[in-house]
Amino acid sequence: MTVKGCCTHTTMSCLASAPGSHPLSCLNWRNLPAHVATHPESFGQLYTTHSPKFLGLKHKLGLWPAASYCERVIIGVIDSGIWPESESFSDKGMPQVPERWKGKCENGTAFTSSLCNKKLIGAQSFSKGLKAAGQPILEYDYDSPRDSLGHGTHTSSTAAGHHVVSASHFGYAKAQQEGWHRAHMWPCTSASSDVLAGMDQAIADGVDIISLSIGLQRVPYYDDVIAIALLSAIEKGIVVVCSAGNDGNSNSMNNGALWITTVGAGTLDRSLTASMTLDDNLTVEGTSYFPVSACITDKPLYYGKENVKKATCDFGALDPKEVDGKVVLCDNTTEFDVGQQKEQEEKAGAFARIFMTNLSTMVTEEFNIPAMVLSSDTGALIREHVTKVSATQAKNLTFVHTKFGPKTAPQVSHFSSRGPDPINPSILKQDIIAPGVDVLAAFPPKKKYIFNLKNYDLATDYALMSGTSMAAPHVAGVAALLKAVHREWSPAAIHGHSIHR
Repeated sequence: MTVKGCCTHTTMSCLASAPGSHPLSCLNWRNLPAHVATHPESFGQLYTTHSPKFLGLKHKLGLWPAASYCERVIIGVIDSGIWPESESFSDKGMPQVPERWKGKCENGTAFTSSLCNKKLIGAQSFSKGLKAAGQPILEYDYDSPRDSLGHGTHTSSTAAGHHVVSASHFGYAKAQQEGWHRAHMWPCTSASSDVLAGMDQAIADGVDIISLSIGLQRVPYYDDVIAIALLSAIEKGIVVVCSAGNDGNSNSMNNGALWITTVGAGTLDRSLTASMTLDDNLTVEGTSYFPVSACITDKPLYYGKENVKKATCDFGALDPKEVDGKVVLCDNTTEFDVGQQKEQEEKAGAFARIFMTNLSTMVTEEFNIPAMVLSSDTGALIREHVTKVSATQAKNLTFVHTKFGPKTAPQVSHFSSRGPDPINPSILKQDIIAPGVDVLAAFPPKKKYIFNLKNYDLATDYALMSGTSMAAPHVAGVAALLKAVHREWSPAAIHGHSIHR
């Protein structure tokens, strides 16, 4: 991945392809009187609407209007780039660019400076470190600030997106994508030297907030280039917000330095569901991301009630002669995950799939077939019915439903990395959680999206994504609101107010 940024006078990065290949190679730099430290190259990972309301923000009351919707605050997003044509980056109603802004909007592959505006006030791409490491720009990527992955577009629109009417993910979560504020944006796109260059440029250009949803290898703070660079940002009065990582275990934190606001992913009180009614009128709801508003009617429901392996959709157990064209129910098991059950159902020719589990590992793109996931308790109701009768029909099965409450939220998501900080266990991190599960935000419409239905790739302007990467820009947005109201507050004051109020 290209980090979208550039190099400046404050921090120098070793970009020579081999030691000694240039008079100012890394080995020679170490002998210069001004040399402070040299760090070997490393590579980072990206951490993968309703949320402003869920956070308690109101259009006409409280912090949002008091901050004039973050007018004249500049957020720098270090990520995979941006899709500037998205409606989320419209500058309608935006004030003039702050005079203190020193950044630029660069030209590059499929990207011209004219794509920037009063919302998207600058965009730069940083890839010298990637290229020096012998990793060229991939064929599907752009040697420019344009986003080929969608990650940067998603996080940027979450942090500072414009108000958009009727945004949805193939009909799910359909609502207005709330424009957080009228903050100005500087997105950039991961070799460590490129991330460092992007942060250095953001500091020099005059951002107020840095949002970073990337994690490098865990190393002591004195070797952690992100921690060192962000300490420099703090010293310049810039608020820094980072994602915690998606390892899901204790002591698995990234970006855990004390001066960083480290953000974990929490759940929302919104469920994306499908509904099924059986021939005895028993109706159940389960999680589904199948992207078609389909209605499946009067299909036989298959459950291998007389064979444990068939009941759990074990490897090779399903007989196509028994399963083909039917709705198949797979029982809960600890022997293998839902993804493996899905593969077995597909091989056997199942028409639609029903899974029973309290912890589904299925991600959005795996719902490229009609499927729903039921909790173990709900699934037990169906199992009880089908074991009592000789044959059962799925009277109807419908998709693309969005439900709010009474789900208990927020809760820390199962994938969110947890503390204490593995580098310094005396530091209790993460600092805060924010919405990071099924977050709806902008996405490149020309990217072949995650769904492939009968050889058709589906595209979307707005997509649901999950990860601490999606949580961090929420906190960056709140920090921008606080900064707009209290320009005199230090990063420590904004950090403390964010996590204690």
